[in-house]
Amino acid sequence: MTTMTKSLFAGLLTAIAVSTALGADANYPTGTRGLLLIDKVGSYIRFFDPVTLKERSSVAVATKPHDFVLTADRKTAYVPLYGDGIYGRNPNPGHEVAIVDMDAGKVTGTIDIAPYRAPHGIQIDAGGTIYVASDLDRKLLVIDPKARKITHAIDTEGTTHWIGILPNGSKIYATNKNDGPFVSVIDLKSKKMVGKIPVPGGTQGIAVSPDGTRIVIMASAEPTALIVDPKTDTIVDRIALKDQKTGAYKVYFSPDGKVMMTMNLGSSVINIFNAADLRGTQRTAIVGKDPMGFAFSADGKTALSANHGDGTVSVIDLGKGEVVSNFQAGTGIETLTYY
Repeated sequence: MTTMTKSLFAGLLTAIAVSTALGADANYPTGTRGLLLIDKVGSYIRFFDPVTLKERSSVAVATKPHDFVLTADRKTAYVPLYGDGIYGRNPNPGHEVAIVDMDAGKVTGTIDIAPYRAPHGIQIDAGGTIYVASDLDRKLLVIDPKARKITHAIDTEGTTHWIGILPNGSKIYATNKNDGPFVSVIDLKSKKMVGKIPVPGGTQGIAVSPDGTRIVIMASAEPTALIVDPKTDTIVDRIALKDQKTGAYKVYFSPDGKVMMTMNLGSSVINIFNAADLRGTQRTAIVGKDPMGFAFSADGKTALSANHGDGTVSVIDLGKGEVVSNFQAGTGIETLTYY
């Protein structure tokens, strides 16, 4: 092997490693540069060292942030500013999406979504277009982040709170809490709602598998994960969540698609699945109070649980399926990620 060949081979391996670390899709972020934590209770965006788990910096925002999305290069985050309350009790709803420079750790601008209010769930497609749920106005907003403008406002017929986009960018699925007993199906080519997936009792979180073959919807009225086939937009399986008694809440896939993790309302028990066999053995672990978000390390060995109710984050060894440590982070983190 010549020196030039060796150099090219080394460069290829580096590119593969970086690509793997970033994840195949921007909606399944990971990385080794840092940790992003969305402190809903404290109204802060926080940046932590991914190794020491100590805070590097933080930035206050105008009103409570809940969710985020990162660009594919992890240089920019978009953080919806929901308002000063929570779902069903949000007297002063926000109308902005914060633009965050991830290297500088600063808010560099905002996207004003007025007249629409209460931006919450957010996703991004391969071209960089962002999609934001406006739950008070029952819309899915399509936003050009470069122009900082809404290009479409799509009716969802429900108080859309969380959304999941297929990796090919063809459809978005929108859950509607207890307002509508269905999941709204949005066709992104026509920019129209094209169907409903009935879910009596309402829905909570949603996750699309990284390979785009499954959508997982959390049933708010029971401890059950609903599996949807995106080819038919029908429920094809129902997975009972082990050791859970309350309604299902949120669900996440690891960036490599190997692990699925779930949490339930008011429960400190989280469930860990082999994503290739959702009917196989479920492992459970005890985290802090009111878990609301998960993050996955780039090497696939560690997950973090944001424990919104006590201001902690639990570190989970995915090989052992158990919590190995906890650290303090802000006041109440809802969502977080490695980047």
